Amino acid sequence: MTEKITWQSAATNTALKQRAQFLRDIRGFFESRNVCEVDTPVLMQGVNTDPFIDAFNVADRYLQTSPEFAMKRLLAQGIGSIYYLGKAFRNEEMGRYHNPEFTMLEWYRPGWDHQALIEEVNALFMQLLDTPKAQIRSYAQLFESIEVNPHQADVATLKEAALRLQLAEVPFSDLDRNGWLDWLFSQAIEPTMDPDELLIVTDFPVHCAQLAKLIPHPIHDKVAARFEVFYKGMELANGYFELSDPNEQRKRFVEDNQKRHAHQLSMMPVDEKLLAALSVGIGDVSGVAVGVDRLLMIKLGASHIKEVLPFYWEYS
Repeated sequence: MTEKITWQSAATNTALKQRAQFLRDIRGFFESRNVCEVDTPVLMQGVNTDPFIDAFNVADRYLQTSPEFAMKRLLAQGIGSIYYLGKAFRNEEMGRYHNPEFTMLEWYRPGWDHQALIEEVNALFMQLLDTPKAQIRSYAQLFESIEVNPHQADVATLKEAALRLQLAEVPFSDLDRNGWLDWLFSQAIEPTMDPDELLIVTDFPVHCAQLAKLIPHPIHDKVAARFEVFYKGMELANGYFELSDPNEQRKRFVEDNQKRHAHQLSMMPVDEKLLAALSVGIGDVSGVAVGVDRLLMIKLGASHIKEVLPFYWEYS
C-alpha cells in the first residue's frame, strides 16, 4: 500500500498571510527608527561555540545559529545601528516551540547599554503584541523563591536544592554549575512565571556571561550585563551589553570548547575573522536576538510552532 505523502503546509493560508504582514510590521518598526537591515550569510566558516547550542555542519562551513558574528564584523567597519530578519538553524529536537530552521530577528545599537536596549525591546513587543509594560527582575530575585543564591551556589548546593524541591527527573550528576542553574531555572522558576506578565530577567551570574560584558554590581561584585525576555510561557529574547574585548572573547571561545570536549560534543572552530574585527573595535554596543516564530504564535494564539510556519521540519 502506497504511503500517503503530506505535501501541504500545517499552517492555514490565512496564517501565512498574517505572517507576511507580521514581518512587514517588524521591518516598519526599525525603518521608523532608522535602523538598517542587513542580509548576512547563513553559511560561514565560523559559528557560535556555546556548548548548549549545536550547529549543522555543511562541508567546511556551518549553518548559522545566529547572524551575530557577521553583524559584529559589520559593526566594526562602522555601519551603525543594524538589524537582521531571516533564517537561523540549530541542530536540536523539534517540539511545540522548536523548529531546527527558524526565523530570527537580531539587532544591534552602537552607543547603547543593555538597559537602553531593554526599553526598545519593550516598545517593539508592545507594538507587535500589545503587551503590558515589562516587569524587570534580577536573576537572583527569581532564585530567592527556591532559597538559592545563584551567584555563590556551587554544584553540590544546586543539586541539593533540586532534591529538596523534589523535582521530577533530576538530571545526571555530571552537569556543571551553569547546567544546574539552567535546569533549576527551567524546572522550578519558569513554571511559576505569570504568563500574562512580560518579564525581563537581568543581572546574570558572571559564569553565565556567554557573550556579554561583566559590569560592577553593588551586591554581587560583578554581574553579566545580559537579559532574557519571557511571555506566555516562552523565552522570546536574549540580549547583551556586548563583549568587545578580543582577548576575553578568545578566552571564552576556548572555555566553551573545553566544555564541549568534556561533554563529548564536537569542538567548534574559533572565528578568527570575528576576533580580528573586535581588535579593530566595535565600541560599546548592545544587541538582542528574538524568536520571530514564537512571537507570531502569541499573536495568532497558536498552540504549536508548525501553525505559523510555511513548512514545519517534518514537512519540509
